[in-house]
Amino acid sequence: MAKRSHNAPRTSFVKSPASSASLLPWLALAAMLILIDQFTKVLIVGYYQLGGATRITSFFDVVRAHNTGAAFSFLASAGGWQRWFFTAIGVAAALFIVWMLKAHPGQKLFAFALACILGGAVGNVIDRVVYGYVVDFLQFHWEWLKPMFPGGYFPAFNVADSAITVGATCLVLDEILRVRKGK
Repeated sequence: MAKRSHNAPRTSFVKSPASSASLLPWLALAAMLILIDQFTKVLIVGYYQLGGATRITSFFDVVRAHNTGAAFSFLASAGGWQRWFFTAIGVAAALFIVWMLKAHPGQKLFAFALACILGGAVGNVIDRVVYGYVVDFLQFHWEWLKPMFPGGYFPAFNVADSAITVGATCLVLDEILRVRKGK
């Protein structure tokens, strides 16, 4: 019986944790976020007129706002070209994120972060294509925000924006943990 060399490739029928990790759970998470985002926006568009609002608490309102720009209405009054510009950026980001998820599905926090950003990006791209703007409806307001925002009202946002924010926060956390682990 021949001995196996130490340099010979190792074959195994048991998949390593990294190779058995699947892209599907992360795409499912992104799809769930897209569905929740779009469902809530359909409710807002169906029940509220533009500018309509309902006070929920002393610091939170449900409103209907349209954002033709990006975060904090960046380029909102640019004349219309920004709709397709931000749509293209969203599609490119989604494709890049799917590629990254395919390459790193076993890195749970990283993949969770990317899936959240993917769901949020696609949710807002859908709005831009269907409506020509992003539907925002969550609005918080506090006195301490007055120096930064008129009347203390933080700009309205939506579920997609929240998913992107959670994802970005998790990306930062993932990087901090990765750097600490390397020390």
